[in-house]
Amino acid sequence: MIDVGNKKDTKRTARAQAYIRLNAEIIGLIKAGKLPKGNVLEAARFAGILAAKNTAGLIPLCHNLPLNYVGVEFKLDKAGILVTAEARCAGKTGVEMEALTAASTAALTIYDMCKMFAQDLEIQDIFLLEKLGGKSGHYKRPVPR
Repeated sequence: MIDVGNKKDTKRTARAQAYIRLNAEIIGLIKAGKLPKGNVLEAARFAGILAAKNTAGLIPLCHNLPLNYVGVEFKLDKAGILVTAEARCAGKTGVEMEALTAASTAALTIYDMCKMFAQDLEIQDIFLLEKLGGKSGHYKRPVPR
């Protein structure tokens, strides 16, 4: 790990996304609340939050951060689910990995709960959307044309 001991605490925010491609049948089952394993979106939300809180235990060189907030949101469309995660803290290093871990783990949880209905599920487009705070300042991913 790098030494961040001399850095000042600043407010930090990061947002990340993941997309899980599903089929129309699975989207219908999720909307109707008919999955045998239960409410897929709430399970995925809790999994994403828990993953963000445990990022330092998963990614070897990440610092353990005192998170103030983690949120995971979902947007369903006809082809899948867009997962958006946000993490916030006041600390010496950024929360990008926590947001990315939350989004990824939420998508993995959806995959696990839906895999009994199809084998061609696909998680894609995992990336940082935006980060604020710290020495490097504000980053916002450009919108593709």
